[in-house]
Amino acid sequence: MSLFQDKYDVIVVGGGHAGCEAAAAAANMGCSTLLITMSLQNIAQMSCNPAMGGIAKGQIVREIDALGGYSGIVSDRTAIQFKMLNKSKGPAMWSPRVQSDRMRFAEEWRLLLEQTPNLDFYQEMVSGIITDNGRLIGVKTALGIEIKSKTVILTNGTFLNGLIHIGDKQFGGGRAGESASFGITEDLIQLGFESGRMKTGTPPRVDGRSLDYSKMIEQPGDVFPDKFSYTSLTKPLAVQKSCWMTYTSNEVHDLLREGFDRSPMFNGRIKSIGPRYCPSIEDKINRFADKERHQLFVEPEGWNTVEVYVNGFSTSLPEDVQFKAMRSIAGFENVKFFRAGYAIEYDYFPPTQLQHTLETKLVSGLYFAGQINGTTGYEEAASQGLMAGINAALKVQERDPFILKRNEAYIGVLIDDLITKGTEEPYRMFTSRAEYRTLLRQDNADIRLTPKAYAIGLAKEERLIRMEEKLSKSEAMVNFFKETSLKPEEANPILEEKGSSPMVQPDKMFKVFSRPQIDLEDIVKFEKVKSYIQEHALDNEIIEQAEIQVKYSGYIEKEKNHADKLNRLEDAIIPENFDFNKIKSISIEAKQKLNKIRPKTIAQASRISGVSPSDISVLLIHMGR
Repeated sequence: MSLFQDKYDVIVVGGGHAGCEAAAAAANMGCSTLLITMSLQNIAQMSCNPAMGGIAKGQIVREIDALGGYSGIVSDRTAIQFKMLNKSKGPAMWSPRVQSDRMRFAEEWRLLLEQTPNLDFYQEMVSGIITDNGRLIGVKTALGIEIKSKTVILTNGTFLNGLIHIGDKQFGGGRAGESASFGITEDLIQLGFESGRMKTGTPPRVDGRSLDYSKMIEQPGDVFPDKFSYTSLTKPLAVQKSCWMTYTSNEVHDLLREGFDRSPMFNGRIKSIGPRYCPSIEDKINRFADKERHQLFVEPEGWNTVEVYVNGFSTSLPEDVQFKAMRSIAGFENVKFFRAGYAIEYDYFPPTQLQHTLETKLVSGLYFAGQINGTTGYEEAASQGLMAGINAALKVQERDPFILKRNEAYIGVLIDDLITKGTEEPYRMFTSRAEYRTLLRQDNADIRLTPKAYAIGLAKEERLIRMEEKLSKSEAMVNFFKETSLKPEEANPILEEKGSSPMVQPDKMFKVFSRPQIDLEDIVKFEKVKSYIQEHALDNEIIEQAEIQVKYSGYIEKEKNHADKLNRLEDAIIPENFDFNKIKSISIEAKQKLNKIRPKTIAQASRISGVSPSDISVLLIHMGR
């Protein structure tokens, strides 16, 4: 008698953020799915900071939610603070972020997954994959069990041959208190995959009862908090918990420097590359030696726990050096450690070995998602897991793949960047990576993506109905602004208060509200607008959507036109077996890169580093365009 059914549709290896979204997506699309993880107790563990979202990352969480994923719902249900970042800038830059209750976050994910039909669980280490003539047929475990599957998604995080560093000590591990995973890397290399090593790190966790918050600067949440999920399954926070901010000093830096000779970063013990935009504290004081201090954010780990995360103090220095330096930080004079900070090295596989679906080019039915692709961050991992889960399900169901373009989602930018450009350092999403960020706002992710997710069977009908209602009501409100006039005596008191030129004759609301000095708070002060909102029972989400369409309509239209022009190149398909070597007029580097990455379209080819505009022109001519 077998422990498992004869053959699964999808096996997901790893229970982190990527694995959870992959398993949920595949199961919710009707596939028999098995999630295998080394510890069921640590499903969806927040290995680093207890927060979701942030600059560009918040847009990704909104996109995951719009597609029918769970990250936004879990984040809302377990949030202890909400902030909309970059509100002083245009809406393309607004980015939601929540501080999370770490223990509740993992618990909520597990409970949601356990309530998901078609999903089985198994706790063990996967030690390899099983293939037959270049096609995947299953996985094998450390106990020697072989489990058959039509597709497999690897979401191994930092566990593949993971090595933890604290000062001159090093030991195997996938993260603190958990063993590394062995065997998969070796199997993949034998199959012809190229692998590399990357590094990430985490700060000490400390006892909040030992801190003096009177010496720190309070960082409260938004006065009127929003939420991530577009559904009615979650509510904005009624009560929030504050974070705090303090600073390092020259004294702290000098104490840290005393341990540099024992630092694995500086003595050559760590050879892999860490995240550029989330450097360790020793890296910061080394690279920015002219800076007298660095910000530290003191983040509570939950509603009831006293454990605190010291954001900005990521380190792999010896524990005694960490402790001594931290005691010189304002508010940390009597600090007690829960655990020291550490760095971890792990295996990854350059993502140029993947297709846009996240299926590997070498092995049919095998998908990679998350840190195995060289990314860093919960949100980046979760979005890849979702897309891999969707595409594995579609492959099993013999349906067309689901691929998001760069002008459709940050997720599309992320995946295209990875498979087209690759990465030699942990990849993190930024708004600057998206050339269409005015279109890819956090407020309209549901409008952009929910119809697509509904069409493939992931987003439920109630999501679509809710989105369509939001769209029709916001469009109706914009039309109301276009059709309704304001008299000078109605508008001028507010215009003068905001330093905007007074009106001399009646004008349409749309034109008045387009003025840069006028914001949402001003718009809802007008009696005609108040009456319209009450009459149609409009919520803040609809009003905000209408405001953006009024104030930024010119920018949005211009970016849409630009995207439409470039999309013509996205539709210029390169034949699958096209021989780039026969084109004599393109550079040797371009031939090498084109042969390695095998772009699907002219647009993708144009984004490959080393392929010049003249190479693209020649390529278009050879394709008869």
